[in-house]
Amino acid sequence: MRPAAHPVGRLLGQVWLWPAVVMLGVGLYRLGTPELWRDEVATWTVATRSLTDLLRLLQHIDASNGAYYLLMHGWTVVFGDSVVALRLPSVLAMAGAAAFVALSAERLFGGRVAAVGAGLLFAAVPQVSRYAQEARVYALVTCAIAAATWFLLRALERPGWRRWTPYCVAMALAGAGHLISFSTVAGQVAVVLLHLWQTRGAVQRRLLWQFPAAVAVSALPVLPVVFMGSRQSDRQLGWIETPSFRLLVRFGEHLAGAPHVFQALALLALPALVLPGRRVQAWQALLLAELPVVSVWVVSRGGTSYFIDRYLLFTLPAWAVLAGGGLAAVYKAVTGLARRGRTPRQARTVGALLALGLLAVPVVAALPKQSAIRHVSSHSDSEEPFRAAADLIAAGYRPGDGVAVPLGEQSWAMVGPGVSYYLPSDVRPYPVFVAESAAEAEDLSPTLCAQPAACLGQGPRIWLLVLGDTTDPLSAIPPEQAQVFRARYGAPDRVTPLGGVTLALLDRTG
Repeated sequence: MRPAAHPVGRLLGQVWLWPAVVMLGVGLYRLGTPELWRDEVATWTVATRSLTDLLRLLQHIDASNGAYYLLMHGWTVVFGDSVVALRLPSVLAMAGAAAFVALSAERLFGGRVAAVGAGLLFAAVPQVSRYAQEARVYALVTCAIAAATWFLLRALERPGWRRWTPYCVAMALAGAGHLISFSTVAGQVAVVLLHLWQTRGAVQRRLLWQFPAAVAVSALPVLPVVFMGSRQSDRQLGWIETPSFRLLVRFGEHLAGAPHVFQALALLALPALVLPGRRVQAWQALLLAELPVVSVWVVSRGGTSYFIDRYLLFTLPAWAVLAGGGLAAVYKAVTGLARRGRTPRQARTVGALLALGLLAVPVVAALPKQSAIRHVSSHSDSEEPFRAAADLIAAGYRPGDGVAVPLGEQSWAMVGPGVSYYLPSDVRPYPVFVAESAAEAEDLSPTLCAQPAACLGQGPRIWLLVLGDTTDPLSAIPPEQAQVFRARYGAPDRVTPLGGVTLALLDRTG
């Protein structure tokens, strides 16, 4: 009788382990380097409110992110609100997603080549790295959908509520985290139909009612989020443009974060679709990747648009699974050909070397983008020098100073909370032109004072922040505010463009 394997040996032999470890390392590498950008600042300012204030805010805005904010509220209570602490849940979630990618590839295509290859390919995708290092919900949703895919595949093999229950939990978590993720049901329906095409008898009859029932059960906890989010969609999603057909065709390049990386993944996927073996399983993975994208594109053409890469990030695991299947198909074909005149071991070595070479193509193609992700301002489309502004204010701060930041229609930039995050705890200039704080207003941003002169305060100096680089910051604010400043302070004493934001000091004592 063969001796039982040591527990450590069994763990090291699991196909999900190394993809998860690699993804964890990729996510942790220089995790604190990119500064928080405005969406992450929104996470911080909401998560660190009292639970009562947080729940009040969700009644007015961002209900679709409510589950994530509640999670982060508890997380920050325990682990604090440093940049690393805020982003760590996303790193852990992407490591979990890599593990489920490997498990799903193993279940669909069999063997370690497909499983480990799929997991490592997933970790190499630049957008995966970026959102693994972002304090937003997208990594957690990606993990939940990757988990739901594996649980679905298990349930299809042997239907029963013990296997459907974890599927329901994963889908409910994904839907509560981001409603758009429920579009993955379109791909799951295709997976189930293709499975039914190959299945007969009692298993087929059980699936015909158990799968719809599981989806319905998954949707029940999400209904309150649907109700509240639908009332807030115009305010939160009005900036997303209606997608064109060209964008749909090239969406994979945006989804991966680098055109060459997606093209490499697509080429790796091709052998799984055309070579003999598990072509049905390959089509299941392809439809799981594509149908959610197409369904969201169709919906977005008719009204409110939801078609943006990060909202559909959860489809990347299916692409990685399919590419892993392509690696396995190539490995099997090459190994079969190499057996002529060689030992089985030599044939496997030839196949493994070719598979490693193919695996290296998207990894190498991703390296420039992976490096750029760690840049100080890589998480935003424009420079948001919150730390630089905070450092200058802290260096010149005097007790009694005030600060004026973009409000009203420019509140989306989150300049005030962003700079406040990086200010030392003992540097707290009072807010100018603010009628209510963000917490009092039950919103993400403070309420702008209707009468600027009444909300100016008595501070001898005001730090003024405006969007854009300018040498005349008073021309970049509403005329009524500029008039109040000119009357009391005159022209700014010091103007410092910071690349996307300009900081000025108004000093009537100078």
